[in-house]
Amino acid sequence: MVTITAKYEGDLCCTATHGPSEARLNTDAPKDNEGLGRYFSPTDLVATALGTCILTTMGIVARRHGIELQGAEVKVEKHMNAQPRRIGRLPVEVVIRGSFDDAQKKLLENAAHTCPVHKSLHPDVQAPITITWRA
Repeated sequence: MVTITAKYEGDLCCTATHGPSEARLNTDAPKDNEGLGRYFSPTDLVATALGTCILTTMGIVARRHGIELQGAEVKVEKHMNAQPRRIGRLPVEVVIRGSFDDAQKKLLENAAHTCPVHKSLHPDVQAPITITWRA
């Protein structure tokens, strides 16, 4: 179990604290929802969690199999639905540089699609993952 605490700082900003490490991050409401967009919004953090979870899960699998994954990148686009206001789409693009055989590619692609955040998203949230391999 991991505990995250958060404090409302006012002006639509919060400070969240990660219990085990005491690391902190700030959130703000986005500009399109009464905020100033000074920090990640809560829904931005969902997109961030998805992208970093995909890379982390792929990294775990890569390390277990002696595959070098350093330098892999991810881009997640967050598309909001208006009514009700919620995340509608989170298309993900992963770029992996290096030379990989078909078995390694399959292993890493499977890891991307089985990351815990991706598996935790509501089925109504479209989150397609595209992987581009660059030598």
